Amino acid sequence: MKKHRKINNPNLFNQIKIVLLTIGTTLLVILTNAQSFAVFTFNLTKVPQYQADIKISPISQIPVLPQKAHPLPSTLARSQHDTNSGDYFAEIKPTKYGYLIWSQFPVKVYLETPQGNSSNQAQQWVNTVSKTVEEWNSYLPLTIVKNPEVADINIVRKSPPLQFTPGSKIPRARSALTSYEIYTKENTLYHRFTILLSPTQTGKYLLAAARHELGHALGIWGHSKDQGDALYFSQVSDPPMVSSRDVNTLKKIYQQPTSLGWENNN
Repeated sequence: MKKHRKINNPNLFNQIKIVLLTIGTTLLVILTNAQSFAVFTFNLTKVPQYQADIKISPISQIPVLPQKAHPLPSTLARSQHDTNSGDYFAEIKPTKYGYLIWSQFPVKVYLETPQGNSSNQAQQWVNTVSKTVEEWNSYLPLTIVKNPEVADINIVRKSPPLQFTPGSKIPRARSALTSYEIYTKENTLYHRFTILLSPTQTGKYLLAAARHELGHALGIWGHSKDQGDALYFSQVSDPPMVSSRDVNTLKKIYQQPTSLGWENNN
């Protein structure tokens, strides 16, 4: 599904051009009547899988700049996780702009307070998602901001759009979806993320989904094949914390070249 976002403030960015990509979580949905209701079916022996859905808008005219590596963030350099546990860096594929690396810290995260819920439920959602920001803050500097306009990552309690797989008549509902935009500002290439977390996610599964999707937004644009990792491709009954392998993978990513954060001197 192609998405285009219109920027209403021409002064906000200088000749801004956007490309949107997504990576998300899918659950099987059977639409018995598209205009009335959807019946969600779960196989208790198979947990929902996280599946990548990455598309580039063909109208994007953002130039592909030379790629260079940024200095490794000091928080990652100081991390003491077990390096012998390995990583899954081979599963992380760079974009045409290189790896999705943040170079300006702290990365600003906005948590949209859910509407249509009681104040206690809304605050509980914010508190749960905030825990995952605190977890990842141990490895990359993050800060929660109150203004979505200045945020690098926006996290929203909202059902992602249905996904229609080519050749299949059965649409899939994603329980979470992470997307990013590439844009230029003052001749420099930047990116920003939006994370949608389905209202169906609660408790430890909300915590796991937020942890997983925030990992994507911090640069892990791919999945692990080890169920002990937060970026494991499938949800599990006992969701893991951020693992040594997650951190080792993140560290390798931040040692790679990227066009993001660099000025175009041409």
